[in-house]
Amino acid sequence: MDYTKKALEMHSIWGGKIDYRPKMELCDKEMLSIAYTPGVAAPCMEIAEDPSKSYDYTGKGNLVAVITDGSAVLGLGDIGPDAAMPVMEGKCVLFKAFGGVDAVPICVASNDVDEFVRTVSLIMGSFGGVNLEDISAPRCFEIERRLKEISDIPVFHDDQHGTAVVVLAALINALKIVNKDIGSIRAVCSGAGAAAVAIVKLLICMGLKDVIVCDRSGIIYEGREGLNPSKAELASVTNRGGLRGSLADAMTGTDVFIGVSSAGLVSSEMVSSMAENSIVFTLANPTPEIMPEEAQAAGAAVIGTGRSDYPNQINTVLAFPGIFRGALDVRARDINDEMKISAAQALAGLMGDQLRPDNIIPSAFDPRVRDAVASAVAEAARKTGVARL
Repeated sequence: MDYTKKALEMHSIWGGKIDYRPKMELCDKEMLSIAYTPGVAAPCMEIAEDPSKSYDYTGKGNLVAVITDGSAVLGLGDIGPDAAMPVMEGKCVLFKAFGGVDAVPICVASNDVDEFVRTVSLIMGSFGGVNLEDISAPRCFEIERRLKEISDIPVFHDDQHGTAVVVLAALINALKIVNKDIGSIRAVCSGAGAAAVAIVKLLICMGLKDVIVCDRSGIIYEGREGLNPSKAELASVTNRGGLRGSLADAMTGTDVFIGVSSAGLVSSEMVSSMAENSIVFTLANPTPEIMPEEAQAAGAAVIGTGRSDYPNQINTVLAFPGIFRGALDVRARDINDEMKISAAQALAGLMGDQLRPDNIIPSAFDPRVRDAVASAVAEAARKTGVARL
């Protein structure tokens, strides 16, 4: 199928991918008086006295804002807020279809961090959660940090944390197949943007000790000139041996490669130089760092990509709908590392005896995913004290 042609045709027919419909039938004057004036004054006054009752009398408890500035949209780059709207609408569709969560797309016409944070802070009270989307690094880190500091609802940058959760789930099962332990392996991450930072941090939380991160200039190490604050932070917790050089140098002898960078950066020779029973996750889209068939021919034991036309698709749709479902169900104030790890473990645990090198993670259409992730997240929220229910 020519997806470009078909997408333009269908988007024109749809006139937008989401719709808003009332939950009640406005069929007569009595219902009008209950849903609107004079009856609506009653819940208004209840909320005025106790703002937490907005969860009881409005849709806030199942409503997420999907917010972007359009600065890093998919693989399209900084295309601006107007052009980002089809993606944000699509994200809202995924929230509803895979999590039963209502979501509203909001595109903010500003690349200024202060202005963006203030805009979001002023509308947060209408929502049960905020999903930040397609915001360029390193601005996305500061935006999320500042919003989390002032918020009493979950703020979640899916490009970072959704990716990290699904990568961790896939890695848990891939390591089972090759009979290796996360605490004793060496991993290399190609890319040092939003997804890479979150992946590395979450894997370290899970017990990874030896990890090297590479950007366009090669291996990141402490003291390297020109590092921005997020890369400097990465340098402080990675590359304990102080290795310097290229991505090829970093991959030699390594057990796991995770690519969240650019097409074609990895050669067959680089995969061949890895340790026996290596794991290769090439997540650049639409063209990965190395094509799966090349990685397999070069000796990789387990391979995952971000594409739907190959086995082991590592896709954030496996994570964010269930994560928000679980967080909203317990009115969580935050989505913390324990909740993310629990989500990844729940995803990994669904494979059971179906686990194979070409089947390490569930399909996005697996009906078990939503409830498994949501339940694990809700339980972790309660255990860590961020749940209000």
